[in-house]
Amino acid sequence: MNLGMESEKIEFKKSTSELTEGIISLSAMLNKNGEGTIYFGVKNNGDVMGQNDANENTLRDVSRKISEGIKPQIIPTISLELLDNKKIIKVEGKGNNIPYSAFGKYYSRSYDEDKQLSPLMLKSLINRDGEPDYIINKVSNLKNLTFKQLKELYIINNKSINEKEFENNLGFFTKNKEYNYMAELLADTNDISIKVVTFAGVNKSIMLKRTEYGGMCLLLSVNSVLRYIESINETKVKVGGFQRQEEKYFDFNCFKEAWINACVHTKWSEEIPPAVYVYDDRIEIVSNGGLPSALSKKDFYAGVSKPVNKKLLKIFGDLDYIDQTGHGIPLIIEKYGKKAFYISDHTIIVTIPINKKLLEETEYKNKDLNASEREILNLLIKNNNYKIKDLEEITNFSQRYINKIISSLKNKNYIERFGSNKQGYWKVINKD
Repeated sequence: MNLGMESEKIEFKKSTSELTEGIISLSAMLNKNGEGTIYFGVKNNGDVMGQNDANENTLRDVSRKISEGIKPQIIPTISLELLDNKKIIKVEGKGNNIPYSAFGKYYSRSYDEDKQLSPLMLKSLINRDGEPDYIINKVSNLKNLTFKQLKELYIINNKSINEKEFENNLGFFTKNKEYNYMAELLADTNDISIKVVTFAGVNKSIMLKRTEYGGMCLLLSVNSVLRYIESINETKVKVGGFQRQEEKYFDFNCFKEAWINACVHTKWSEEIPPAVYVYDDRIEIVSNGGLPSALSKKDFYAGVSKPVNKKLLKIFGDLDYIDQTGHGIPLIIEKYGKKAFYISDHTIIVTIPINKKLLEETEYKNKDLNASEREILNLLIKNNNYKIKDLEEITNFSQRYINKIISSLKNKNYIERFGSNKQGYWKVINKD
């Protein structure tokens, strides 16, 4: 039996004694086409010769060697097949995390040959404008998507749309005409959840509130987070009887830049949304994927842009969510310094400090409150998401006593409750 000819997607090896060469071929095919197949037990001309000693242990050895050899790792499909009563091993691999290396070196496929890439060729493969646009090639998890919310955003921003070609024009389809993952991100309904979590204190030991924004067009979820964070950035106005004007706990513009950058540049292909964590002394914006391969830390700090999701960036730009001038990172550095950024191979965390001095200065010292009332009020000043059970745990007051204090603070017009007991928050009322 003959399997045909080798090609840019197919490689034949006589046996797994050529496993190393086969793995190099697989990495080269991944870099060229995003997929490739290797047959072990087949001559170069396609004739099936078989590998009689192949068994389950052989398959495990192939899997282990591929896992060790190809980076970033892939999960291949490995099968033992019988052709003309001869055993062959078939290895199929797919991946869009280009570039792939094999044993520390990079290759690309040219017809049936594997050619090692020079540094210049590797840079070209990575793409000088940034990473390959993975979310364009990744197939959506959902079908029958609709985009009413996104269309309304275009109309609100005075952008004309072609109803018939709207989805094509924005690049919502893969090469096989299936909805891609970017389409899922921007659809009216999806399974994407963006979390904002508030903790008591400066670590994650006590979680006060977890709010999820998602299940809708990503742009609307982005806005929901911005509105919420802006709502907690209030100025507490009493400082020794004088009203403090125009001071905030943190720079909201810095948060906005960091948040939108996280939503645009996170590695959405891995389906890990960015998140926001609120502590007593800081806000953390966490995004997945690290820096693009073509971007150094020096360029990053200078505001150089190498977008991971180029078409998604364009949509954010079209709708004025981002101005694409690259001033966001320098703005944060000017305000908080480079220490605001934690950058690893897989994660970027931007830390926006909360002005603890302002928190301390804005504590109420009013004579019409007793010590317990001032203690509870000052806790609500520092975190308006505290629930009764949180106050009970922090102060060691009984629930009944805390309810009495809350009632007194309401009657004296110091606090007001907005929303439900579970999802709402306290508003501390300015007192002249």
